[in-house]
Amino acid sequence: MHHNAPSPATALTIAGSDSCGGAGIQADLRTMTRWGVEGASVITAVTAQNTLAVSAVMVMEAKLVGAQLAAVFDDVPVRAIKTGMLANAEIILEVVKAVDAARRDHADLKLVVDPVMVATAGARLLDATAEAVMRDELLPRADLVTPNLPEAAALLGLAEPSAGEVMGAALLKLGCAAVLVKGGHGDQPQVEDVLMHQGLTEMQRFTHPRRPVHIHGTGCTLSAAITAALAQGLDLPDAVAAAIEWLHALIQQAHLPVRGKLAMLPVASGPAPHFKR
Repeated sequence: MHHNAPSPATALTIAGSDSCGGAGIQADLRTMTRWGVEGASVITAVTAQNTLAVSAVMVMEAKLVGAQLAAVFDDVPVRAIKTGMLANAEIILEVVKAVDAARRDHADLKLVVDPVMVATAGARLLDATAEAVMRDELLPRADLVTPNLPEAAALLGLAEPSAGEVMGAALLKLGCAAVLVKGGHGDQPQVEDVLMHQGLTEMQRFTHPRRPVHIHGTGCTLSAAITAALAQGLDLPDAVAAAIEWLHALIQQAHLPVRGKLAMLPVASGPAPHFKR
């Protein structure tokens, strides 16, 4: 007798391709698989990069991004979406249009926005003219926004980052349901990530020892893990907490390539995620 097993949850990543595999679409799909979720993907750009530098970027035409989105949503039961590198205003607007259309049929579709603006290796990955479109159109639709300190400052038009909770409160005023301001780019001995929710005065702080090494792809990996957890039905605080704990376990095992200047996360061979369903 054959029994039909329930289909695994599906999450969608909308991001750029990273040729060395440590970030972007490749890291997202690897992370989703690690979390027991089927991963669908929409590619916004192709980058030539490694842990030393980003040497070339080719952005997809917005219509092609829209066609990829339509193909996925026409056939795949997506439960949660994450965005990474979106490159320009036209692509952001295609994403906004697709999310709005998908939510007309599935109002509980979750959206995690990782506002990728600058690669860890230093290259700018979001057209400066697109920042206002992301801020005004995409962020208000997000269930969670996951900026690092420089990205939070850029979204708020600040010359320099301020405290995570101060910028988090300001970002909530832009309309997103929740914001996780990541502290990895800070200079304190402890990394402190701050999770703040719309309408709630209490915040959650996640604190871990800082490892003195720069690591490639941590932001992509974290947002993909949160998205995968949301696709499996976890509520947002539990999804964020489980993803952060898992990421920091990976960070402790991160290894440097032979020539690279950034460490790589052992997503495929690292610890399996632990979370309460």
